[in-house]
Amino acid sequence: MPQALRFLLFFVVVGGVAALLHVYLFRRLVRDAHPSPRLRRWGKGLAFGLFGLLLVSPMLERFWDTALTRGLSALGWTWMGVALVTGTVLVLVDAVKLVAWPLTRKKAAAPAASQGGVAPQAESGPSEAAPASPERRVFLSRAVAGGALAVSGGLSGYGLWRAYAPPSVTELSLVLPRLPKALDGLTVVQVSDIHVSTLIQRRFMDDMVQRCNALKPDLVAVTGDLMDGSISELGGHVAALQNLKTRFGTYFITGNHEYYSGDVEWSEALEGLGVTVLRNRHVKVGDAGASFDLVGVDDWIGNPKRRYDLEKAVAGRDPERAAVLLAHQPRNFEQAVEKGIGLQLSGHTHGGQFFPGTMLIPLMWTQPAGHYTHKEGHLYVSRGTGFWGPPLRIGAEPEIVKLVLRAG
Repeated sequence: MPQALRFLLFFVVVGGVAALLHVYLFRRLVRDAHPSPRLRRWGKGLAFGLFGLLLVSPMLERFWDTALTRGLSALGWTWMGVALVTGTVLVLVDAVKLVAWPLTRKKAAAPAASQGGVAPQAESGPSEAAPASPERRVFLSRAVAGGALAVSGGLSGYGLWRAYAPPSVTELSLVLPRLPKALDGLTVVQVSDIHVSTLIQRRFMDDMVQRCNALKPDLVAVTGDLMDGSISELGGHVAALQNLKTRFGTYFITGNHEYYSGDVEWSEALEGLGVTVLRNRHVKVGDAGASFDLVGVDDWIGNPKRRYDLEKAVAGRDPERAAVLLAHQPRNFEQAVEKGIGLQLSGHTHGGQFFPGTMLIPLMWTQPAGHYTHKEGHLYVSRGTGFWGPPLRIGAEPEIVKLVLRAG
């Protein structure tokens, strides 16, 4: 699918979902809770303005890059996260009310029935019960709206802090089939889905590099979605990668976002920084005494001539040698094991990144985040080191992964 058409479809889908979300928020937070026509007009205008900010600000930044458009874009992405969290909290409240409604009606009908005879409500059904007063409805709506805003505000505040706080370090020791004894204890540090952009820049990258270096890696693997933007915009921030200190080097594979930002141009730029780019090929890692194969594949969503091709990547490889595969999406793991891959490192899912995504990602991916096995092979799916879109992390904290490889 051409990139322009993909962008248009994404814009239409996101725009439709965002419109429905803002209508829902207006109805639940303003219309139901405030009978004043003036307040409702103000609320309607605010909802329309925030919807426009969310929808237009990223495009303004893309085509007119200034400090103002970058600031508006950051505000728009932040509001998107807050709106999603608030909408989800309200949906959960409404779901509880819907489930509890029959019990509430039954309880209300009980006193009338106890006075003798059959209660009118029981004969005519719940729909005939006396409705709550308008004042009570407004009071309850305000209470629900206030509670939802308090909860979503707390969650959003925590999520914003966690997105920019230092990533946690996840340490894992595992046996890599056929790894030479001389390489026992080799350390691979994985970072993934950093998404350098208006919201993640050089300060974040320098801190990440420092934390990676503190783990004393033999090898650093960057498993895709490194950036969201052009080299002219973000090259100075990504250049922090040249300060990584490793024994065997830093390696990179493309994710889907590299194709939106210019995969060929960025691959050349990263090679200039001393980062080895693996595009459907493999290299030997180690020395004359002992080594293993590091295999890298392009992302599945790439250009038809530059997309996932495991057959090409392992062509000519001795299947009796130990092998580690870098693949952005956690797909095709079982097939990779059958081709002699002992460990696959992936990302892409962000672990859902924030609530409610953390509830949806497990429905979309059988291996959403963490460590999985198949036969003697291993898969680790990173939750990501940065974030995409809304600067929130709730229930899926960012991570740097340290894997210690053991010989069998």
